[in-house]
Amino acid sequence: MKVVIFCGGLGTRLREETEFRPKPMVPVGGRPIVWHIMKYYAQFGHKEFILCLGYKGEVIKDYFRNYHWNTSSVTLKLGSKPQIKYHTTHDEEDWTVTLLDTGLNTMTGGRLKKALEFVEDDTFLLTYGDGLTNSDINASIEFHRQQGKLCTLTAVHPAGRFGELGMDGTSVCSFAEKPDSESTFINGGFFVLNKAVAPLLTSDDCIFERGPLETLATQRQLAAWQHEGFWQCMDTYREYEMLNAMWDEGKAPWKIW
Repeated sequence: MKVVIFCGGLGTRLREETEFRPKPMVPVGGRPIVWHIMKYYAQFGHKEFILCLGYKGEVIKDYFRNYHWNTSSVTLKLGSKPQIKYHTTHDEEDWTVTLLDTGLNTMTGGRLKKALEFVEDDTFLLTYGDGLTNSDINASIEFHRQQGKLCTLTAVHPAGRFGELGMDGTSVCSFAEKPDSESTFINGGFFVLNKAVAPLLTSDDCIFERGPLETLATQRQLAAWQHEGFWQCMDTYREYEMLNAMWDEGKAPWKIW
């Protein structure tokens, strides 16, 4: 199943790290956070990725184009007939990565619209390039199929600064402003979608989290996979430090490889 990852935002709230690279390339434990996200999906058998590039997308292209070089020990033979010998193999050799330039100023709905051209199956996965979780991806897919709706999002508990989901059982019926307590749920991304959402993606200016998701909620076509475990995005330098501390201390909940 294809995994679409939004990688094109400016990351302005993490300017300390994103002035010279896109936020998905900000490292956690020495590897870009988007690598951790992809690595997590791969553990559930989903190894075909579509990265929606925008701001400094060339940095992401260079990383994956030179992936073996970036992750391996090498011996170089210099001279008029140079040679490179790689000494390291890696577990990502069966990954397929589509690096899709979706435009610098394109909104998330517009980026997804462009990505759908590369999605063959009726159902696909979608997430953001700056969030980590230990949610059961395949269980959420099965839940999505059982619900029979066009879209399922992973509902998680907030850190205290995100918009609350209005829910009726497992259906999302509305969106609100910042929640009053951490007992509420927010949209944590990690979506399962049907390609039938395509008509809702109207233009490059379409913001997926507004028009399309709000319409799906109104139509009762948006389900919520409720995840009580770990979820954390990396929007601020404090969150960057926290995720790196988790990794360094061997307490990263998303590390299942």
